[in-house]
Amino acid sequence: MCHSTDSRPPAPPVRGEVASHEQIELTAADGNRLLAYRAEPAEPNGRCVVILPDVRGLHPFYRDLAVRFAEAGFPTIAIDYFGRTAHGGERDDDFDFMTHVNQLTAEGVRADARAATEALAARGPVFTVGFCMGGSQSWRQAAEGNGLAGGIGFYGALRFIDPPQDGPGAPLLLLRGGADTVSTPEEFEAYTGALDRVGTEHETHVYEGAPHSFFDRSYGEWAEVCQDAWKRILSFTERHAHPR
Repeated sequence: MCHSTDSRPPAPPVRGEVASHEQIELTAADGNRLLAYRAEPAEPNGRCVVILPDVRGLHPFYRDLAVRFAEAGFPTIAIDYFGRTAHGGERDDDFDFMTHVNQLTAEGVRADARAATEALAARGPVFTVGFCMGGSQSWRQAAEGNGLAGGIGFYGALRFIDPPQDGPGAPLLLLRGGADTVSTPEEFEAYTGALDRVGTEHETHVYEGAPHSFFDRSYGEWAEVCQDAWKRILSFTERHAHPR
């Protein structure tokens, strides 16, 4: 599990008003009905975000994070992964998430992420942002294209994805903790090497000493790191929203 029970996402550097936020249900192309959480900014910035959570699915942390992205101006949808096996219900701290993680397929995650992407696409370019398992899934979705303008991942767990075989895909931003051991530097070197081979643009920033799951308001010693990560997200999405 990536975050503690009382963890909450850090606020963006500039906070605007949120027009609305609510739980919704999406339907993927294969008919799967999935939980999601949508947050709408009062003043959209012209870019959209699909949040890909960690192994817990649509945990309250990610509902709060959708609101944070709306505060930063992004129409946002955070998705759940487990509609095919767990169906409805809360993804709280009593949820047996690993039973359902072990039943995930690449095709299912792709279909669910695509449903959220299509729900936002009329509002502007769509970026995925993911964490741990969702971080690597974010990179995978964007590296494959999937209608995305880019993919951002925090401390991605590379064991959940295969290296890209074709490309180039959409640009990627890799945000890593220097003290994170979920994926090794050697695994990242192999992964970025594969991105280079297929021509997918990517940039990496390593926060020295930062642990896995550093993007957390309860980790006061990493507050500056969290703000820097926010600034990199804002810059990356602005640069790649309308590429020249």
